[in-house]
Amino acid sequence: MPDIQKETVQWFPGHMAKTRRKIKESLSLVDGVTELRDARIPLSSTNPELNQLIENKPKIILLNKADLADEATTEKWIAYYKSLGTVAIAVDCRSGRGLSAYRGAVNEVLRDKIKSNQEKGMAGKAQRLMVVGIPNTGKSSFINRMAGGGKAKVEDRAGVTRHNQWYVLGGGIELLDTPGVLWPKFEDPEVGYKLAFTGGIKDQILDIEELSVRLLDILKRDYPDRLAQRYKVTDCGVPGWELLQAIGRKRGMLVSGGEVDTLRAATMLFDELRGGKLGRISFETPEDIA
Repeated sequence: MPDIQKETVQWFPGHMAKTRRKIKESLSLVDGVTELRDARIPLSSTNPELNQLIENKPKIILLNKADLADEATTEKWIAYYKSLGTVAIAVDCRSGRGLSAYRGAVNEVLRDKIKSNQEKGMAGKAQRLMVVGIPNTGKSSFINRMAGGGKAKVEDRAGVTRHNQWYVLGGGIELLDTPGVLWPKFEDPEVGYKLAFTGGIKDQILDIEELSVRLLDILKRDYPDRLAQRYKVTDCGVPGWELLQAIGRKRGMLVSGGEVDTLRAATMLFDELRGGKLGRISFETPEDIA
């Protein structure tokens, strides 16, 4: 099994100091923060330093790609975050599903700020939120969907640097797209595996056959019926490597001598997982939190 933690370091280079500085510089410009996470892996798709970076700013969590995640598990995550006093919404930023709840969430988390503005005679003052998220969590899709392509001219805004990208939503909400990229830290190699499962790491830098074995070991434990139904395999209890071969054989992915083309089978497996053909699957639950 390749050391994913070691291999991903070169794909997630040392931008942390630069990003940390830029976020700190921009915090004074916003009233709150909107963080995009992958609904299938809410723990692995966040930077563990984010809460420290944003200090006491109110935060909304958007569990994006919820259309690919297990609905019951996503509901557990929403309830878990609610227990912590954090608003979380299940969304699909590509289709826009769930985003109608965003404005209400902004009003909820910024109610004290809104009330303060009203008391100061600034009832119409826009509510500004910084948008953050590690790569492939859908930050751009969210902004584009909400803003409809309308980007404010940053050079015309007093007190805002030319490098900040502002988007005006109308209805009194403005979004700040954070400059730079907020990268995850791979202290736990399992984070790398889960990001790889969901397409957050390029397949080219991994041994996709070995990764597929890890995936199958999880799927046969948590979603055996999905495997049996999709690939017509009768015994999902065998080791992952044998299961990969069985799936390849069922799909007729054979090479000379009757051997299974496991690379082709692994590629197909990930294509179907990420395309939702295995159904809605989550790789993390609140119970995973130590």
